[in-house]
Amino acid sequence: MKTTWNRWIGKVRRFITHPLAMAAAVSLVVSLGLSACQSVQGYTQPSLLRIIDASYIAGAINVYVESELVASNIAAPYIAANYATLPASSSAQVVVTAAAATGPILSNALVTSNVTLLAGQQHSVFLTDNGSSPASYNVTVIADQQITAPAAHSEFRFINEAPRTGANGVDVYMVPTGDKLSDANLLLTVPLGAVVGYTIIPAEALTMIIAPSGQTTLYSSTPLTLVGGEVRTVLIADSQLTNQPPLVLVVADDVN
Repeated sequence: MKTTWNRWIGKVRRFITHPLAMAAAVSLVVSLGLSACQSVQGYTQPSLLRIIDASYIAGAINVYVESELVASNIAAPYIAANYATLPASSSAQVVVTAAAATGPILSNALVTSNVTLLAGQQHSVFLTDNGSSPASYNVTVIADQQITAPAAHSEFRFINEAPRTGANGVDVYMVPTGDKLSDANLLLTVPLGAVVGYTIIPAEALTMIIAPSGQTTLYSSTPLTLVGGEVRTVLIADSQLTNQPPLVLVVADDVN
C-alpha cells in the first residue's frame, strides 16, 4: 500500500480562451463531476483484516469472520502475511474453531466474538489466552498503520505475549551492524500483554534483540536490512519446542 507522490512545479502560463469554449469546458467539468458522484453513491469502502494468533492453548485453529474463512489451520505464534478484504461492519462475527472440526461452524466454535471493522481501515483480529480462565480465549481488534514510515526511517510495533520469559517485560534493542549489544541504547520496554508502538527508528542494517527485562544473556535476535518506509509488527512469544532461544519473534509487514 505504498504511495509515492510525484509533484511537478513549473512556470505559470497564461492562456486566453474564447468565452464559448470556456463555457463548454465548465459544462464538461460539471458533467464529469456529477457522473463521478453518481458512480460512488451508496458505496462503502471495505475493511482490511488479518489474524494474529498468540494463544498457546488454542492449538491448530480456523478463524471465520462473517462466515468467511480468513485463516486456516494456524497455530501460535502467527501473524497472517496478507489482509483479507471484508465489508465494514459494526458487529462482525468472529468464530474460532479447531482446524479438524467438521460440520456447522457455530456448533464447533471454541470462541465467538463480535467486533467492529471500520470502512477503509486495516485491522488485526488478535487471539490471546484468557489468564483467568484456562479454557477460554480473548478476541480483540487492534488498528494497524496504513501509511509508510518517513523517508530513511522505519516503524515497529511490539506485542509481548511471552508469559514465561517476558513476565516482567521485555527490553528491545536495535543494534546497528558492527556494534555490540553492550554499546546499544535501550529502545523501549514492552510489558507483558501490551501492544507498544509504532516507534520510528533510522533505516539501516541492524540486529533486533529482544531480551527479558534487565537481562542480556538470554535473548532472541533477528538481522534486518531496512531501506526506509517499512512498517512492521513484532509478536514476541515463548518458545514452545526449545529453550534456545527462549523467545520466538514473528515479524510481519503492516504496509505492503
